[in-house]
Amino acid sequence: MIQCRDCKRPYPSEGMPYLCESCGGEFDVQGIFPFNLSQIEEEQPGIWKYRHAFLNPPAPVLSLGEGSTPLVKVDDAGSLFVKLEYLNPTGSYKDRVMPLIVSEVLARGGTQAIEDSSGNAGAAFAAYAARAGITAKVFVPAYTEQAKIDQIECFGAKAVLVEGPRQAASEAVRQEAERGSWYASHANLPFGLGGIATIAYELFKQMEHTVPGTVITPVGHGHLLRGVIEGFLALLHKGYIETLPYFVGVQPERCAPVARAWAEQAGVYKKISPEETVAQGASVSEPKQGNNLLHMVKELGGEFMMVDETSIMDGFSSLARRGFFVEPTSALVWAGYEKRKESLKPPVVLILTGSGLKYTIKH
Repeated sequence: MIQCRDCKRPYPSEGMPYLCESCGGEFDVQGIFPFNLSQIEEEQPGIWKYRHAFLNPPAPVLSLGEGSTPLVKVDDAGSLFVKLEYLNPTGSYKDRVMPLIVSEVLARGGTQAIEDSSGNAGAAFAAYAARAGITAKVFVPAYTEQAKIDQIECFGAKAVLVEGPRQAASEAVRQEAERGSWYASHANLPFGLGGIATIAYELFKQMEHTVPGTVITPVGHGHLLRGVIEGFLALLHKGYIETLPYFVGVQPERCAPVARAWAEQAGVYKKISPEETVAQGASVSEPKQGNNLLHMVKELGGEFMMVDETSIMDGFSSLARRGFFVEPTSALVWAGYEKRKESLKPPVVLILTGSGLKYTIKH
């Protein structure tokens, strides 16, 4: 279920508040996702096969064909795989998140909604809003890749460019929400975690009912890693697997609040002032899942690391030379793998999150 972290009030049945109306606290998931192999609906598209395990199963199916992304073996030994999340409909894993959030807007009677994003979540939100017939507005940093802004606007949403760091776009959208707009926030609303958890269910199926030794993801707000962890916990809870993967989260050195807290063995991260990084999608100074992840990864097994700009772009090139064209944020995982590959338990799965078609290469 979803409830306020602070006062434990359940998420209300009407409207779509992004913060608790009683105490102003943030909403979060409580308990294990109710995944069950016997309840998979094979006739449903993509991620919706697993809707029994979503946090909002009564909400209407809203699909553009997301999910069921390929798992590709990189080496002959079968010790390294990549999960091609950038092949989702709008070019990123956020297509597992936004159909659930926009579906929830529909189920609650919403006709318009707003969102903020560094690009990929905004594009996914705009696409699924278009599919649902919902009027959409997306607040993005002015430095966002033009291809992502164009994509948002092509779907019929209004893109509002906000000067300053990523956090400035979040502050602008909250001001709009205070004036009455429905804030369909991928960062504040946990509905999308159930969609991300389907990555774990798919890996379990694709690896013939086994689990990876290690899973590596980029970390911005941290929902991707949190959702993957929740998916594997659901599999473990039902007895479908006996062990969990080793979880690795990678951040750019220029914006690494979680990785720095991990290195300092701190239980909570400190807000930072981010420097400019090529990994725009991970440039988050106040990650919503940061403290949750520090606790979960310490308890379940894993680590966080930071990588420099040169390593990120080396990762970008290394992936491209192997036929995987991703944006630099996705290349964080290759840089992290190169940094730790001798000590990681195989098979290692890298989650490639966003398409390189949205990235303008600087020569």
